[in-house]
Amino acid sequence: HGGYYQALATGIYQRYGLDVTIRQGGPSVNHAQLLAAGKIQFNMGANSYAALNHVQSGVPIVVVGTVFQKDPQVLIAHPGQGVTDLASIRGRKIMIANEARTTYWQWLRVVWGFSDDQIRPYNFNLGPFLADPTAIQEGFVSSEPYSIEQAGVTPVVLLLADYGFDNYNETIEVTRDYMNQNPDIVQRFVTATILGWKSYLHDDPTPGNALIKADNPEMTDALLAYGLKAIKEHGLVDSGDAQTLGIGAMTDARWQDFFEVMSKQGLYPATMDYKKAYTLQFVNKNLGASMRK
Repeated sequence: HGGYYQALATGIYQRYGLDVTIRQGGPSVNHAQLLAAGKIQFNMGANSYAALNHVQSGVPIVVVGTVFQKDPQVLIAHPGQGVTDLASIRGRKIMIANEARTTYWQWLRVVWGFSDDQIRPYNFNLGPFLADPTAIQEGFVSSEPYSIEQAGVTPVVLLLADYGFDNYNETIEVTRDYMNQNPDIVQRFVTATILGWKSYLHDDPTPGNALIKADNPEMTDALLAYGLKAIKEHGLVDSGDAQTLGIGAMTDARWQDFFEVMSKQGLYPATMDYKKAYTLQFVNKNLGASMRK
């Protein structure tokens, strides 16, 4: 969330004429419902799956930009258990959250041959993983590995994006009506958010981090530094198309490829108008071009 908080803390949103309040989410908050009901104007969405699910369900929510070019989703294992890649954990028990069943797990199932009988519940508690050296669990590359390391285990971390998971993540969502009625506000919000992320990555992230810690006292300086380092090292924000089109970049080709892979496996009807899930109107303006070498 760093770039959003950075844009707020450093006055970027204000300079673009926006009065932004960041509201906390969580598993008990139905963000899409709040967005559709007009209770919030913008939502930090989940991923390409969520966007396509909106289309399939007839929910008029549109992705107007994305923050992560690479999905930060990882699978984590203990060392010394023979886990070297995704193929090596086919058939093993894996702890995942319920929400994962309809997103990246579907990709693991249809592309890598994983099966639903591998699934074990994950309740965002590291205790079961730490207690069982054969355990495998989900996580984000920027957070769970840090906590596991602090508990004395050096985990094996497999970033799904490194194995072909071509999913946009941390999307920026609005309703179609709001977008059509307020295109200038949407453009200013997307632009300011992109610049906030550019600042968070390449300037001093302290202002954004201070606001994060105010909203979530469990966040420490060490964890925030670890997360930012992971985002940079793995190129989550400024790799791929973002290197030429700028942070927030999306392309028709990538949306089409992702949809076709999933639709061929029966997740979506082949005739579904997947282009209703997104628009390129507000991105690809090279505003936050990559500074990666």
